[in-house]
Amino acid sequence: MDPNDEHPLARELAEEIENFQEIARYLNPSPGEIPELEGIDIAGLSMPFREVIGGDHIIYIDFKRRYDLERRITRARARGRTEVARNLEQLKRRAGILLADVSGHRMTDALIGAMLHQAFLVGCYYELDRYGEITTRVFEHLNTRFYRTTAVNKYFTMLYGEITSGGQFRFISAGHQPPAIFSREFGKFVKVGRDQIVSFPPVGLLPSGNDDDTDDPVDTVLQGKKRYEVNQVRLLTPGDLLLLSTDGLAEHGGGNFIGDVLEGVIREAGGEDAASICGRIEEAVLKHGKPEDDVSAVVVKRTG
Repeated sequence: MDPNDEHPLARELAEEIENFQEIARYLNPSPGEIPELEGIDIAGLSMPFREVIGGDHIIYIDFKRRYDLERRITRARARGRTEVARNLEQLKRRAGILLADVSGHRMTDALIGAMLHQAFLVGCYYELDRYGEITTRVFEHLNTRFYRTTAVNKYFTMLYGEITSGGQFRFISAGHQPPAIFSREFGKFVKVGRDQIVSFPPVGLLPSGNDDDTDDPVDTVLQGKKRYEVNQVRLLTPGDLLLLSTDGLAEHGGGNFIGDVLEGVIREAGGEDAASICGRIEEAVLKHGKPEDDVSAVVVKRTG
């Protein structure tokens, strides 16, 4: 037997892996259209560790384009739901951004991101119908579903926030890398202390505190306690920048990559738009060595 001949089982396994890679590419959902918001410029970048897909996931919510807000407002008013109509009206001046980081960076971890993508967007429809906005309740339910259906080693960190045309960013965090704010006036990142941010454990790691459908002893202890609270930061002046990222960016090179490297990169970028800044960030990452994790970031820049 020729030692160079490939064993049929090994060949079959290689073909199955190649087939799974192809399936995973198609299952990996698009983040959606980058929101267009007056006075705000948004762009993002994603650098999978394995160069195809990985455990990071971004979802953009351009409320004006993704949903028929006018029809929803008209319907809410006709039904006497004035608060829902008022909330929907405010969405015209907001955009949502979700950034998640699944523990691990294998192709199989991307399937968790795909599950989150579909579950979150379905939840958004019900939230808008009931409340006219995205509330913390949807994240309570997401946590419950992932806690019950995925293994503990497949939890993920997550940040979801909404930016307004006036530069206000309200967000919830589930064990995620905190936002960083670059001040144009001072030419550096201004500190957002961790003590100023209420963050909770990663999604799927612990039960939610208001799950009425389980007798989990941990959940019993948490009953009645809100799991997610809304934080708030603000881009004060045009040129200020908000950087959302996964820890693959923050910890690149084994140090404080954002403060040690990106601060200078963004300072040099000056008046460039968000997409150009993302390009500069990607160049800086590659310049400082091959990433050892998935790297994702979203740049939100105030322009007016």
